[in-house]
Amino acid sequence: MARNPISRRRFIRTAGAAALTAGLAASVVAPRRARAQQKTLKIIQWSHFVPGYDRWFDGVFCKEWGQKRDTRVVVDHISIGEINARAAAEVAARRGHDLFMFLSPPAAYEKQVVDHGEIYQQIAAKHGKPIELGHRSTYNPRTKKYFAFSDSYVPDPGNYRQDLWSQVGFPNGPDSWDDLRKGAKAIKDRFGIRCGIGLSQELDTNMAVRALLWSFGGAEQDAEGKVVINSPQTVEALKYMRALFKETETPEVFTWDPSSNNRGILSGKLSFVQNAISVTRTAEKENPGMSRNIQITPALKGPVRRIAAEHVMNCYVIWDFAENKEGAKQFLVDYMDSFGDAFRASELYNFPCFPQAVPGLKEQIASDPRASPPDKYKVLGTALDWATNIGYPGYATAAIDEVFNTFQLPTMFAKVARDELSPEEAAAAAERELKRIFARWSQVTLR
Repeated sequence: MARNPISRRRFIRTAGAAALTAGLAASVVAPRRARAQQKTLKIIQWSHFVPGYDRWFDGVFCKEWGQKRDTRVVVDHISIGEINARAAAEVAARRGHDLFMFLSPPAAYEKQVVDHGEIYQQIAAKHGKPIELGHRSTYNPRTKKYFAFSDSYVPDPGNYRQDLWSQVGFPNGPDSWDDLRKGAKAIKDRFGIRCGIGLSQELDTNMAVRALLWSFGGAEQDAEGKVVINSPQTVEALKYMRALFKETETPEVFTWDPSSNNRGILSGKLSFVQNAISVTRTAEKENPGMSRNIQITPALKGPVRRIAAEHVMNCYVIWDFAENKEGAKQFLVDYMDSFGDAFRASELYNFPCFPQAVPGLKEQIASDPRASPPDKYKVLGTALDWATNIGYPGYATAAIDEVFNTFQLPTMFAKVARDELSPEEAAAAAERELKRIFARWSQVTLR
């Protein structure tokens, strides 16, 4: 694990423009009758977990939108791991795509993007106010600027093996972090099957350790944006993670990638993971027997609250150097008009930040023909009761963006789990690093 992670700003300065053409899977959608003055809209986003979503987005929505707006639409797809490097390269070169999609709030790029407030206003006039999660993930209350637009988020529930948990006294899986520790240890002792909470520098770990921290009452910052990581609550969360690791896990969790926990539970090696419904959707397609065994639970309850981060936060930005800013704005407005189709194409993966844009949302969640049982996903109907934004209880700021993308919290938890630092030492070390990051971004904001 990197001891001195590179900062976002340093990465932007050093990223090579050569990355602008690397690793892209492009889809070009153009109207049948091309005119000399026809506009072009260039979009880049991740290759969706559900291939059918990309087929719908590229081959149906973008195709029809391009014909309607007389625009040539070019869609490039990249993997999750390429997003940050690609964004840094486009900013360094000041050229690239008109619409760029991140999977976490890109607050560090506020000065390189347009204000997306106009888009929010137009969509809210049609579909009502956005959810607070979307607002806090894309808005800077100090500058009064929307540095991104979020169309959707992905809940981050628990995925558990019901066949295993029912044999150790938890037929409905763990409901709390205390349940997780007790049940996971019993399963490991009885069946040799481990728990699957990561401790590496990757997305799923980033989310899981935040859920643990917040549920114990700790946080990176308070509601006003002051660093508060070094607290008794943080220390207790660190003690818990050290115990959970020693009692239920193996050192493999220190080197996991974002799909390691998926592979682990689907192959029968893990009893519990915290992840999106990518786990159960994969099982439905590839292993129906395992699909029936894997059920989901809401965010685990801690000593203070039941809470979890969203798994991913879809955030589109329009660069200030984009060539077709107006087309990009119109695309997002029109996209939300069709979000009911997007939700279904994503197989209930992308939850709307404007719930009124998806008629019958809770009914669709509560009865899914692919699920076993059909109401497996009903629990996600309450996601907004326990899902929150990166930076909770404050906003997703540029400093929080850097803390997130340099994996400060996974590093803190991992050092305690490996006995490199005591919980108190790790919390103090994290405080020093976070204060350094927050102070630097404060100076950037003042300039």
